[in-house]
Amino acid sequence: MSSLSNSLIELQSLQNSRDQANSIVKTWQLYSRAAAVRLGKIKDVTIRHDYFLREGSIPPPATFIIELGQQITGKEEGSAISLYSDYPYAWRKDRAKNKFAEEALTYFRENPENKEFYRLEKNNNRPRWKYAQAMIMETSCVACHNTDPESPKKNWNVGDIRGVIAISEPLDKITDQTKKALGTASIMLAGFSFLGISGLALVMNRLNQTTKELESRVRERTADLAGANEDLEKRNILIRQVFGRYLSDEIVTNLLNSPQSLNLGGERRKITILTSDLRGFTAASERLSAEEVITVLNIYLESMADIITQYQGSINEFMGDGILVLFGAPTERNDDALRAIACAVKMQLAIGTVNQKLKNLGFPQLEMGIGINTGLVVLGNIGSEKRTKYGIVGSQVNLTYRIESYTTGGQILISESTLRESESIVSVRGQKQVQPKGVKEPIIIYDVGGIRGAYNLFLPSEDEIFVNLTEEVAIQYTILEGKHLGNNIFQGRFIQLSKKGAKVKVEFLTDNAVPPIFANLKINLFTTNDSQEMSEDIYAKVSETSLEEGTFFIHFTAKIPALQEKIDRLFVSG
Repeated sequence: MSSLSNSLIELQSLQNSRDQANSIVKTWQLYSRAAAVRLGKIKDVTIRHDYFLREGSIPPPATFIIELGQQITGKEEGSAISLYSDYPYAWRKDRAKNKFAEEALTYFRENPENKEFYRLEKNNNRPRWKYAQAMIMETSCVACHNTDPESPKKNWNVGDIRGVIAISEPLDKITDQTKKALGTASIMLAGFSFLGISGLALVMNRLNQTTKELESRVRERTADLAGANEDLEKRNILIRQVFGRYLSDEIVTNLLNSPQSLNLGGERRKITILTSDLRGFTAASERLSAEEVITVLNIYLESMADIITQYQGSINEFMGDGILVLFGAPTERNDDALRAIACAVKMQLAIGTVNQKLKNLGFPQLEMGIGINTGLVVLGNIGSEKRTKYGIVGSQVNLTYRIESYTTGGQILISESTLRESESIVSVRGQKQVQPKGVKEPIIIYDVGGIRGAYNLFLPSEDEIFVNLTEEVAIQYTILEGKHLGNNIFQGRFIQLSKKGAKVKVEFLTDNAVPPIFANLKINLFTTNDSQEMSEDIYAKVSETSLEEGTFFIHFTAKIPALQEKIDRLFVSG
């Protein structure tokens, strides 16, 4: 009722203001046409704003209306009727400005289809109704203003907005009367309510007793359910803590929310696969204790796992020093390939921080290669009812491992299918055609230098400088076939060195003495002049062949510290 009464007060105030403004406008129009225009043509009659000082003078229409408004509102405390124009005559410029009228005039000129402007304001917590109506120039008004020498504007047109009639009316009295009426109504309603409540009291008393009994039972059941929920939450937390160390958070959440997803089975889906591997870590780990190997791996894998989680990858498996990551499983997203590339760049950038930690602990430095491929795979729960694994199978998985095997330390290679998914913002440093095992046709792989856009991640660009050796270093090398050594041992020499690789010249140019690009080599240096003592094993990958017959370039993938110092000295001396 209070809300309704307030609405009625506002509607009534609006209608009163509208009627009052319309009456003033009609009075103005009538005075202008029936009095001012006619009397202005009489020789001894003049129209002046200071008409009261001269005999035979009458007020202009605006002056007449201003004084009429003062007469109307003079009897009502706080009420006001005023005229406002932004083109006032000189004798009206000292009139106090009316902010509401100024806003109304601006509103009318910006919205010529609307002719009224109003709102409810509060001044010292007293409600006040404000209303404004546009003053439109008529033919008689235009003729008068455009010819009057004292007119501040002489290019008026019929229909122009000359100014506004502003009405201000306090609502205190109306509001007080309404509150009194509401008080009377409230007393009457209270009486009826008392009679009704008395009649309901007997029924409510019985219902109250029944409610108390039900509340007691509900409290007991609620306590039981709360205890059960608490036990269930503890079990869920334990499950997340235990299985979260072996599966990604996303897979654990999926299993908890949908137990049916534990069922054996799979689906075909296009995903992006990332696999990484440390270069030469197996050889380096042979010189460390078991505890040290685990410490190095944990430092490395902890950093990589945090980055993979950041880019919403799902770690499917840790394979020694290798990581298999899925983008698009179990949850598929539109930007899987982009996130996979951004993740790979961030992983390579983070190796510097990992190596600094390892250096402080006296451990060898790490280099990592990453391969990425996008394709159709079968993914799902694989195994038996007793032992199940969420995994992927298919030729695209094998292809990803092949692509990764072509990388050198610090490199990211991607397939053509991955590039198509993300080429708009991926920076490619080069490309090569390769023929992986198990693939019928050669494929092109791309060397990623960074990713633009919102990711804005780039690998540092380093030019590899080879220095001629004043004293060439004799070596022997064997080509690795998968994880096994080949049957042939070849001899050669380091004729140039860089900080990460060397140029090799074959000693005896026989069949297969120059290995193909991306081939893995096990190298030993002859450490004495009589060429009998051999160094420990060095592992390298053929990075490219040379135009010079019988020569090729290698990139070291694993070096022992003592040998590294010797190579560094040779590089400096060279």
